[in-house]
Amino acid sequence: MTIAVRDLIAVGSIVKAFGIKGDVIVEPLTDMPERFRSLRHVYLASESSATGVNDSEPVTAEVTAVQIESRGIRVKFSCAPDRTAAERLVGMLVMIAPEDIVPLPTGTFFVHQLIGFAAVDEQGAHLGTLKDVLHLPAHDVYVIGAEGEEDLLVPAVREFVRRIDTATRTMMIRVIEGMRP
Repeated sequence: MTIAVRDLIAVGSIVKAFGIKGDVIVEPLTDMPERFRSLRHVYLASESSATGVNDSEPVTAEVTAVQIESRGIRVKFSCAPDRTAAERLVGMLVMIAPEDIVPLPTGTFFVHQLIGFAAVDEQGAHLGTLKDVLHLPAHDVYVIGAEGEEDLLVPAVREFVRRIDTATRTMMIRVIEGMRP
């Protein structure tokens, strides 16, 4: 059975080869880099296939070693026995199946779960759709877009994101003066 890239979740990006034994440095795309320690099997896919530019199938890879370091996460995959093989992996995404997602505390969500949610204000007026999440040093910022309007940037904090309803795929936003472009 094959799995489509669109059904996988990216948890890291391979940024460079490390050493001569096939290790790579992975930039985590998760707030929990320690989750890499529990990974045994992952999928490797080019960024272009993850964004739908091409339809190449992901490659299954066994994780044989993980070391969390200041420069990133050093990972050894069974498919890269030497530096030459590791260099071919640079630029690929490290992806997992949905069933391998780490459970989150109540009230927290993965970005991929929220993209596409409808945003409404406290009076129920439609503001647009969540189309991106910016990861900034202080906190995330939700980018809400509506056709024909400039994007609304909303700090992802309780003061402004009043409620997220996964059943209806909506989020209630408190809009204050100066928030709209």
